[in-house]
Amino acid sequence: MSFFKDRNYYLKDYNLSFSEKVERFNYIYLFFIFLIVCIGFLALYSVGGGNFVPWTQKQFFRFVVGLIACLVIASVNLRFWMRYAYVIYGVSLIGLVAVSLFGHVGMGAQRWLNFGFIQVQPSEMMKVALVLALARYFHGRSVEEIRSVKFLMTPLLLMAVPVALILEQPDLGTALMLVFVTAALLFAVGVQLWKFAVLIGGGLVALPVLWSFLHDYQRKRILTFLNPENDPLGAGYHIMQSKITLGSGGAFGKGFLQGTQSRLNFIPEKQTDFIFTVLSEEFGFMGSFALLLLYCIVIGYGFYIADRCQSFFGKLLVLGLTINFALYVFMNMAMVMGLMPVVGIPLPLVSYGGTAMLTLMIGVGLIECADINHDMVIGRRGSIDDE
Repeated sequence: MSFFKDRNYYLKDYNLSFSEKVERFNYIYLFFIFLIVCIGFLALYSVGGGNFVPWTQKQFFRFVVGLIACLVIASVNLRFWMRYAYVIYGVSLIGLVAVSLFGHVGMGAQRWLNFGFIQVQPSEMMKVALVLALARYFHGRSVEEIRSVKFLMTPLLLMAVPVALILEQPDLGTALMLVFVTAALLFAVGVQLWKFAVLIGGGLVALPVLWSFLHDYQRKRILTFLNPENDPLGAGYHIMQSKITLGSGGAFGKGFLQGTQSRLNFIPEKQTDFIFTVLSEEFGFMGSFALLLLYCIVIGYGFYIADRCQSFFGKLLVLGLTINFALYVFMNMAMVMGLMPVVGIPLPLVSYGGTAMLTLMIGVGLIECADINHDMVIGRRGSIDDE
């Protein structure tokens, strides 16, 4: 059964003025986003040894750019994003192909396009582009189409092509996120459970083949995840030190700027993937729980916004972006706690990173856009050019 039952028709004369958009803006949702970003600034200030340079200052500038992009995107009519969803997906796909051909190599991976004054990671942009494309494709589909096997071919292809390109970089974490968000949207639109069982079964059968395609360091990460104590000073060092740091904070932490594990550089990549350990050491269980609570509020608010959207496209867009945000949180925290292999997923709005911050704020802008236009009713497939 489909999570969304209503396929409403397009309302032609729907057009909000700028003042109406400002009035409808969801400032509560943006406030919680801002709180999480501020926690990220504090963490990066601590990682920098009590200095705004080099991490906090750059991150603040990136947030300002992301916030401007968020506000601009939110002010655009929702029909615009629906009309150009496939174009945005195509541009992101071209970016992934460009990375494969002449991408910049950093930390042993070829994931960036270097434009001199800025480096862009197209795989991060694809997280938003894929949701846009899937929401556009699913919009207006009939129950009969959804239940047909042929229906699955296009969304699976939309997902599989970027996943293959991203695995080549290599970036297993981002590839998994694209797979999971696609599966979530397929479930939401009403794809039968037996089809998921077939796909999962096929994936399990193909595991030996997939294992052979993994890079040596990826295989090592998985084996280290299963037993990190086998190589505590080598491959298991990251996760062992992460667990020690998480536990050392106790209930209330050692205090701001007082974290010994992070200050003595026992934590690798402490400004990016492992920044949650810095927060846990300095603010303890209560500080970590407060951050997790903020994340839960943002995710819950996203589901609320999806539920109130009248257009099927808006519902799926917000749902997909919210699930994408939740996957960031879950995979990063599970990774630093040793509950899953280290896959290089940043903590959303907290970890240092330009493209990740911009992508997340673009996602926030699209969610705000859908909320501003929550009572817009968009018609069935084929009506876009008749607007």
